[in-house]
Formats: sequence, structure tokens, C-alpha cells
Amino acid sequence: MSDFVSGQAVSDAKKTLDRLRTAMRRTIKGKDEVVDQVLVCLGAGGHVLIEDLPGVGKTTLAYSLARSMDCAFSRIQFTSDLLPSDVTGVSIYDELEKRFIFKKGPVFANVVLADEINRATPKTQSALLEVMDRAKVTVDGEPHDVGAPFMVFATQNPVDYEGTFPLPESQMDRFLMRLHMGYPKEADELDILRSAHTAYDAITLEAAADRDQVRHLREVARQVFIEESVLAYILKIVGATRTDSEFKAGISVRGGLALKHAAQARALLLGRDFVIPEDVQELVVPVLAHRLSLLRQSPDPLEERRSVAAALRRIVGSLPVPV
Repeated sequence: MSDFVSGQAVSDAKKTLDRLRTAMRRTIKGKDEVVDQVLVCLGAGGHVLIEDLPGVGKTTLAYSLARSMDCAFSRIQFTSDLLPSDVTGVSIYDELEKRFIFKKGPVFANVVLADEINRATPKTQSALLEVMDRAKVTVDGEPHDVGAPFMVFATQNPVDYEGTFPLPESQMDRFLMRLHMGYPKEADELDILRSAHTAYDAITLEAAADRDQVRHLREVARQVFIEESVLAYILKIVGATRTDSEFKAGISVRGGLALKHAAQARALLLGRDFVIPEDVQELVVPVLAHRLSLLRQSPDPLEERRSVAAALRRIVGSLPVPV
């Protein structure tokens, strides 16, 4: 793959993203920014954690993306009794063939919704670690590809923590972004109330892109040019979190790479073949905030999230912007 992406490749990828954006906005009312952030995650090849109240459209968002891409969608309801094999699949002995046959679990889909992921035990949560990192599942020593594109949408309720198991830092680090949807505006909610849809799987959307086009736009996103000064800017932001007295620990190398790849995908979404500092600045909070925790933790998770975001914005505001 060449170091520089052609103008035609950028144009084709941008058209694919525009078609996906238009399709998703038909069902996700008044959340244009959230739709764009999801498309940035898609282009960057990352996974999304949506931490929000029940009933604000998290499942609809994931399902709409899958239908817009004509891709397989799977929903896993995480509960305390869910087992790792319920997610990944299991090998079953076939009496007729006299051998073990692997039965695929629900994680074998292009878009996987891990609903209320923090209600499952850490052992079951860890079943997603390998597949989120390598798009593979290893069962009985045998690796199995889940296919491409592959994207995990995980949801958790930030208010009700009774009977939940908070995601460990290693799991949080696997998510490219943590997003917040919030309630829609009054006019948008009125449109939703007028809708005849009663369930997310009643939504019908024509595919705006196929799997090959999605794979191609991901390849193009990784080729978007990022100048050395912008790379140094990312490194300064990451480094500042490691020395800041407010944080328990700084951003990992994976987190720095995530910010780079997300900035490249955002540039592509906006039709550019190069990254500018604004791409980095706009993505610092959604890409980095969930990877950080305060040294003096707040008993209120929502307050802690706001404090971490404010600290990140302070860091960005204190650093010189490359010209």
C-alpha cells in the first residue's frame, strides 16, 4: 500500500460515508453529531461504547448502521449468568461425523451489539477482548475469523450500577470511542412519536454500501496523510495525561494510536486527504476520556466523566497548536 492516497480513492470513500450518513439519519433523528462519530469509528476500524440512559436509541443506532451497510447484525443481551461460550460459540461432538464441530456464537456478525455489557461477569466480558483486538475467536486452540468489517457496539447504563461489573481498564482501552446520545430535541422526538416503528428490527433501510466498500474506505482512512507536527501534537497530548496530577494513570500507546486513526477517519469523512489539528482536538474527549480515571475518584460516575473531560480540554488548551 502506498504512502499517499489518490484523490479518486478519497472521493470514492467520501461518497460511501455520505451515503451511510444519509441512510442512518433517516432513523436516527436529531443526532447528526453522534452519527458522524459512529462513522469515524467505522472508518478507523474501531469499536464504540455508548454510555447512556435506557430508551434513547442506542440499539437503533447500531441496527441502522448494520442495515445501511447490508451487514449481519447480532444482539447479545449481557446478563450475570451469561457464559463466554454463549458469546463466542462452542465445539460440540458430532456422533455421525465422529468429530467435534464448532458452532459459532452470536459474536460472528459484522455489527455486534453487546447490550448492557457491564451486567456480565468479568470472565464473560473478557470473551470479547481477543475478537475486539484481532477479529478472531480462539476456541479449543483453533482460531476462527469473524469476518470483515467487524464492529462492536457496547452499551451500559451510567446511573444504575446495582448488580453490575465495571469494565476493567484493559477492556475500556479496546473501545475507540465512548459516546453519549442524550435525549432528542422536542421537534425530533415528535417525529419519532409520529413514526409507526415499534421496534428496531422493524426498521427498513436500503443498503447504502456493501462490505467491500466499507473495507475499502477503512484502507483509505489509514492512508490519509498526517504531518509530523500533528503526530507530535498527538504525542504531547498523550504525554501530558501521563504527568498530570489529576489522573491515576496516563493514556496508553494504544490510546495514542486510536487518536491518530480517528483523526484520519474524521478527515476522510470531511473530504480531506490530510489531517489538521482540529481533527485531533474534536476527538480528544470521545477517544481518550474513557481510558482515564481520576486519582481522587468521585462517587458519582457522571460527575467523574465530566471532570475527566474538563481536564482533557484544559490540557488541549494549554498546548501550542501546530501551524
